Amino acid sequence: MAFTVLLFLAGLVVLIVGAEFLVRGASRLAAALGVSPLVIGLTIVAVGTASPEIAVSINAAASGQGGLMLGNVIGSNIFNILLILGLAAVVAPIAIAEQLIRKDAPIMLGVSLLTLVLATDGGLGWLDGVLLLLGLVAYTYFALRQSRAENAQVQEEYAGEFSQKETPTVKRLIRNLLFIAGGLGLLALGADWLVRAAVRIAEALGVNQLVIGLTIVAAGTSLPEAATSVIAAFKKESDIAVGNAVGSNIYNLLGVLGIGALAARGGIPVPAHILRFDMPVMIFVALVTLPVFFIGSRISRLEGALFISYFALYMVYIVMESQGSQYLPAVKSLGLVYVSITFLVLTAAALLSARAGRRSG
Repeated sequence: MAFTVLLFLAGLVVLIVGAEFLVRGASRLAAALGVSPLVIGLTIVAVGTASPEIAVSINAAASGQGGLMLGNVIGSNIFNILLILGLAAVVAPIAIAEQLIRKDAPIMLGVSLLTLVLATDGGLGWLDGVLLLLGLVAYTYFALRQSRAENAQVQEEYAGEFSQKETPTVKRLIRNLLFIAGGLGLLALGADWLVRAAVRIAEALGVNQLVIGLTIVAAGTSLPEAATSVIAAFKKESDIAVGNAVGSNIYNLLGVLGIGALAARGGIPVPAHILRFDMPVMIFVALVTLPVFFIGSRISRLEGALFISYFALYMVYIVMESQGSQYLPAVKSLGLVYVSITFLVLTAAALLSARAGRRSG
């Protein structure tokens, strides 16, 4: 078991290093080719920070570990919003750009609902994968079009983070290509180690691979997003902090699940309890961002703490369910009451804020 844990940790480290190499090489190469920092941040960095999920999911799907892949994507999307944005907001309240409120957050909710609809027949097949990847192409085009309309403040924020001031030369071009190739190689190696270790851990603990995917694998592969968002919050770069988390969730569902559905033999099976619980939780997480983002166009420390409490409640439920705890029904009932009350309060506050805004306007 000790070797398995070390293999898991080694795979995680190699994945993170591979993602860093890929982002560094691709972003510098794009900058040398004249791509704007905002586009680099919205596309290359967003895909790069999601690359551990992509690598793990492709490996898991190709090796017949569909449950691990599905759990990784769903768990990562819950982790990205509730824990990453929650922690970032506790570090410093996060201002929310109007585009995130009116466009990106609703798109995240729409894509989450689409995924549930596609999975209602019990699986995600190759046709579902094609539809998701077409959605990814459409969203990327939308993001690039929107980048042209961003205000100067957002442009400067991304320029300060992702601009590369080096003069392009043949030597630097080769170096960046080597970074990209090395990053892809490390991602493949790290994904192989992580998936093998995760399967062994699931077998040793007597739980299914889906639970491991929803918890430790999801948390581990989300570390690049966590680092990007929390560091951006420290630097007061709110658009990067929130845009990274929301963008990664959209890429996870459209890109990671889309590629996984094509790579998996016979598609990705979606168990009934995932349709009844985990996917609705993922949809609720996307839904709750709407009133939170709208109230004052920011995530306050209190709202960040609320996100973290939701995440803690979800983790408690997952662990208790895997152990067959007799207290699970009571925890589920109390959790539903807590979530319902807090969501209603947030929605009411958002409606009052909208009414006050119309009156002042």
